[in-house]
Amino acid sequence: MVNDIAELLKEAGALKRGEFLLSSGRRSSIYVDVKVALTKPLVLGAIARAIGERLDGDVVAGVAVGGVPLAVATALATGIPYAIIRRGEKGHGIAGVVIGEVEGRRAILVEDVTTSGESALYGCHVLRERGATVDRVITVVDRGEGAEDLLRSEGIELVALVRVSELLS
Repeated sequence: MVNDIAELLKEAGALKRGEFLLSSGRRSSIYVDVKVALTKPLVLGAIARAIGERLDGDVVAGVAVGGVPLAVATALATGIPYAIIRRGEKGHGIAGVVIGEVEGRRAILVEDVTTSGESALYGCHVLRERGATVDRVITVVDRGEGAEDLLRSEGIELVALVRVSELLS
């Protein structure tokens, strides 16, 4: 079966080959640039609808930067509110790591790419610290390098729209 999201990502030029340093600190000869693919409205819309089909929470949340367009587009596609998770407190205006209401809600975290799972776990911890229930992360692409095991150890299911092996085939 052909994965439509994988095909859209390939057509959008998201799969890059070379030598790359990933945000996890690992080195790879493959880089999946989901962020650039998300700048294309048709790709973003298709991904948001695919996430929406797997969404069963009260709020969809994304860690800045990659998760934000996913959370916004999914909210627009489903009517479910969204929240943004910052990488840290800001020093001006209204302080806070989370923008949006999450307390007492079941939050689903969305990610562009998961490798080690550390970024997703950070987002889940922030949401839990603010009173949300989090037991699922939906990622556009899972690289299959430990994220699923790390999240499972915290009681969190990882749902991948695409596995990196599908992009390579």
